[in-house]
Amino acid sequence: MRRIWVMVLAAITLGLSGCGYNDMQRGDEQIKGSWSEVLNQYQRRADLVPNLVNTVKGFAAQEQQILIQVTEARSRVGSIQATPELINDPAAFAKFQQAQASLSSALSRLLVVSENYPQLKSDANFRDLQAQLEGSENRIAVARNRYIKSVQEYNILIRTFPNNLTAMLFSYQVKPNFAVEDEKAIAKPPTVSFDKPAGAPAPAK
Repeated sequence: MRRIWVMVLAAITLGLSGCGYNDMQRGDEQIKGSWSEVLNQYQRRADLVPNLVNTVKGFAAQEQQILIQVTEARSRVGSIQATPELINDPAAFAKFQQAQASLSSALSRLLVVSENYPQLKSDANFRDLQAQLEGSENRIAVARNRYIKSVQEYNILIRTFPNNLTAMLFSYQVKPNFAVEDEKAIAKPPTVSFDKPAGAPAPAK
């Protein structure tokens, strides 16, 4: 009897392997790893915001509207519980994506506004923060692309026959993904030119 059970278990193991079960496990773990990196890079950017806002405020206190927008956008990002389970909840994932996009937009506007303040642009602390922000945006773009590819491969895997039968048996669902149509725009970090072209008019004060 024991030998029969061993044979049954061996047959089940071979069957699961042949139907993509092991590949699904690997894919799921790869997605979790990619997602963790996305969260790390987004958090790194969020951590820069308070110092950036305070630095800009020191030279451009009159830009209250954009400073408030950046602060509020960061607050919305921080209010979302970015747990591992979030990648299995399309609605929560969409809310997370929207909040991050809002912060990206607000930061871009803040850097554009900084062009109007020569003293701010020449401040060493602001230059350092701006360089760190650009680096964070680049790392975010790389992490997002890795996550997108991991999810695409996983979703294709569980929708392909006969893997879809295994996915159905173990309740594996398609995972939400970042929108890919605007990845080129997202991958381009906000930039600020600190060098005024020769003959160009002085920035407005």
